[in-house]
Amino acid sequence: MLRHIHAARLLAAGALAATCALAATPALAEGTLDKIKSTGVFTIANRDASMPFSYYDNNQKPIGYAMDLCHKVVDAVKKELKMPKLEVKYQLVTSANRIPLIANGTADLECGSTTNNLERQQQVDFSYTYFVTGNRWISKKSAHIKTLQDLKGKIVVSTAGTSNIKEITEVNNKENLGMNIISANGHPEAFQMVETGRAVAFVMDDILLYSLQASSRNPKDFEISSVSLSAQPYGMMMRKNDPAFKKLVNDTIAKVYKSGEINKLYTKWFEKPIPPKGVDLKVPMSKELKKVVAHPTDSGDAKDYD
Repeated sequence: MLRHIHAARLLAAGALAATCALAATPALAEGTLDKIKSTGVFTIANRDASMPFSYYDNNQKPIGYAMDLCHKVVDAVKKELKMPKLEVKYQLVTSANRIPLIANGTADLECGSTTNNLERQQQVDFSYTYFVTGNRWISKKSAHIKTLQDLKGKIVVSTAGTSNIKEITEVNNKENLGMNIISANGHPEAFQMVETGRAVAFVMDDILLYSLQASSRNPKDFEISSVSLSAQPYGMMMRKNDPAFKKLVNDTIAKVYKSGEINKLYTKWFEKPIPPKGVDLKVPMSKELKKVVAHPTDSGDAKDYD
């Protein structure tokens, strides 16, 4: 039943993206803050299964590390516009439609697990980095997949619309590995393909893989590669060419970093049991993220990581 509900949500979100992509909303003519002020609504784009960044709890409420940071932005917008009763709405997005729904103004800010890279910067703007992850794969231990060469000729899955599937496709072609790379509509579907043997490995951001492994029925059956294809900096997405809104978002993040509040938020979502099942990721803050927290302005215009 849950898989059918999830599929229905994805189809509905995809249909909305297709409709919105045909005609940009009139709101694009004005800045995001002006749009929010005139409509009285701040729309946040959220994910339903990007644990622990943006996902649903048992009450179908969007929660997570990225959502907590975005709510700090909501508070800043309320203060800036002097609108304490500002309405906040949530727009479910997928990996495939998140960029067009931000670009055309359907949502004002995306709070999830989106990598900031040069290609995407042509379509949207990004906030300061709030997480750094690596592009790895998860497989069953019994498959003995230790290196890229071990994936040669195998069926590999990744999520549609992600930088991960693009990168593994490029690696496949460059290294002439002959992998059969297939796409899934979401992270849970991709992981299930590995669980059921329909794919030997799932390529994705390692922190999302840790989350899926920890919440699976048999976590010890899986292993995440020591090989990292690249580093992936996450940021909040917003429309391009809106300096006033981008400054407010970045100033908010910088304030959370400078005050030390980021350490409490990080511990809450990565080093303690989280809802709804009490999964404990036990992932300490990386040296890369600590560097970002100390110098957030260095991450404002992220370049492709090696």
